[in-house]
Amino acid sequence: MEIVIVGSGGREYSIGLALQNECRIDGIYFYPGNGATSKLGKNIDFKTQKEFVDFALKERIGLVIIGPEAPLVEGLADVLRENGIATFGPSAKAARLEGSKAYMKEFAKRYDIPTASFIQTQDYEEACAFIETLNTPIVVKADGLCAGKGVIIAQSYEEAKRAAKEMLSGKSFGESGKTIVIEEFLDGFELSVFAMCDGKDFIILPAAQDHKRLLDNDKGPNTGGMGAYAPSPLASEEIIAEVKQSIIIPTLDGMAKDGNPFSGTLFCGIMVVKNKPYLLEFNVRFGDPECEVLMPLFKEGLLDCFLACANGDLKSVQYGLSDEICVGVVVASRDYPYKSSKKEKIQILEAQNTQAHISFAGVGKENNDLLATGGRVLVCVGKGSNVQEAVKNAYKCVESVKFAGMQYRKDIAYQALGYK
Repeated sequence: MEIVIVGSGGREYSIGLALQNECRIDGIYFYPGNGATSKLGKNIDFKTQKEFVDFALKERIGLVIIGPEAPLVEGLADVLRENGIATFGPSAKAARLEGSKAYMKEFAKRYDIPTASFIQTQDYEEACAFIETLNTPIVVKADGLCAGKGVIIAQSYEEAKRAAKEMLSGKSFGESGKTIVIEEFLDGFELSVFAMCDGKDFIILPAAQDHKRLLDNDKGPNTGGMGAYAPSPLASEEIIAEVKQSIIIPTLDGMAKDGNPFSGTLFCGIMVVKNKPYLLEFNVRFGDPECEVLMPLFKEGLLDCFLACANGDLKSVQYGLSDEICVGVVVASRDYPYKSSKKEKIQILEAQNTQAHISFAGVGKENNDLLATGGRVLVCVGKGSNVQEAVKNAYKCVESVKFAGMQYRKDIAYQALGYK
């Protein structure tokens, strides 16, 4: 069969890389892909959903894997399924779990899923009144999609009220901020827990930890993620069991009860407070850069998992996961995340060893040269039998990459190293 992977980042590159040697796959298309995905398959692009669907029907595409959240919220999975094309990714109605933070919080409240106390509102006075009832810091969120930038952790009442006002006025995030969620700040440690779902059944993947801040020691502004590792030793069997029972199962049951069965990747952003997991947010796709450290952990059965989720028969799937550790270090452009950066030629100084590889993201191609085009450019992924070995392999890979202005954190997986 031939498959299409929708998206253009390191997440989509990683999925393609993990599937490229699958004997049942005759070819991989990336829609639209990036400057490096053409090494793994063929890049394609279309102006409309209809053009893409017509292509998928003509080429008899056996599976479409949708990577980013925007096309899911816009209903691409629905259109593909309506045309009989097997698709990995939730419907537009199910994707509201990420597309609307207010919907997600109300859903969690309705089905008794543990989460921070909150209100959702469009009224500034109501927002201010609730802010006054909380201890600082205070979390203020824009309701809609903001490319991972719609959350403010305010350190004072004044900052929280200012953030609420700027969101509600449309100044901060346009229409996405016209409804806001204000919630209490939960103090603990974060985990990213991913479940691949078929609407009723699910398999849970090794828990990951992301590193959101730009600089070492969790300093600087929030980003889309500067690195990740999996599995996290902080995720005890007891914590994962509680996530399954109190968050994932009620969510799948609730979505089915509401008439919006969830299939695809359910990404649970978890805060663990005094050994109890609370739901921070749902995403409806693999995280980036978490995907880059999860895909290499599949020893077998990844394609079967994607197909089973798309076809609703996950219960019988066979798959195998490595017991190794994966660490991914994001290498970003000079001005990330403040503004766009000029293009820079990328040099890879030496061949990667078998315990490391590069997943390319913000890259273009001119002639035979790869160019860093801005943002998060690539992820250096290292594997090892323990955290120290995986970290060493990841940073050795980073040392092989050169382009002007490159920046990266030097402390990825520091939480796990503290546990070893």
